[in-house]
Amino acid sequence: MSSTTKPVNQRAWFLILPVIVCVAFSAILPLMTVVNYSVQDIISPERRVFVGTEWFAAVMRDEELHAALWRQLSFSLAVLAVEIPLGILLALSMPTQGWKSSAVLVVVALSLLIPWNVVGTIWQIFGRSDIGLMGRMLQALGIEYSYTGNATQAWLTVLLMDVWHWTPLVALLAFAGLRSIPGAYYQAARIDGASKFAVFRYIQLPKMRGVLMIAVLLRFMDSFMIYTEPFVLTGGGPGNATTFLSQYLTQKAVGQFDLGPAAAFSLIYFFIILLLCFVLYNWMQRVGTSAKEGAGHE
Repeated sequence: MSSTTKPVNQRAWFLILPVIVCVAFSAILPLMTVVNYSVQDIISPERRVFVGTEWFAAVMRDEELHAALWRQLSFSLAVLAVEIPLGILLALSMPTQGWKSSAVLVVVALSLLIPWNVVGTIWQIFGRSDIGLMGRMLQALGIEYSYTGNATQAWLTVLLMDVWHWTPLVALLAFAGLRSIPGAYYQAARIDGASKFAVFRYIQLPKMRGVLMIAVLLRFMDSFMIYTEPFVLTGGGPGNATTFLSQYLTQKAVGQFDLGPAAAFSLIYFFIILLLCFVLYNWMQRVGTSAKEGAGHE
């Protein structure tokens, strides 16, 4: 039996070899190129000077980078604080059976099908005070609104746009978690006379913990790399109010053509995302474990 199994396992490696090659060309080789640029001063295509960690030190001292990092962190945390609870509420209110469930799922998923640049264009028009529905409504209510002239309003508009675009993803993931709960749990809760809040706290929320962890990590990583929507909507302005890390990196690499500092910053950017996701994942794991222990004691 073992003699026949061994060749099969060896042949299985050849099946995943194309995937390994694709990953190497699409991820590893570009990463090596970025590392190569980050330790060199590219004076011309023929002349390059090795500078070691000089670009990394220069980037870490950049005050504009520090400001962009704080803007990015505040935006990503705001995204999680709004989209996760809102997505859960939306999932709880969605019908679970019949044609209504299918229709609601399609409607909820519509915003996810819209490309990022189109989303930015839609909200660019939507927020205008002359022709936009939201802009005209706020003007009619006596609220002076201008996402191109007020830094706070621009930041809130970008946040509202992201909430509109990506909350359905959280809702669909939470809905999938709710549908995976066996009906016997709800029957037992009804027999015990549990309230709706108790059902949510002790049955639905623990069973959704896995999909919610995926939703939190996906939304955090994606919001931390946001570029297209705020670039189309505000161009990073007014001033630098909506210039997040990805746009700051683009300005370094493309606008100023500082390939060395841009490569160093991109590596720092990459490790920041990895570190924050690792911390967030472990924190959610501990919260889930403590919640299980608390429920067990009760």
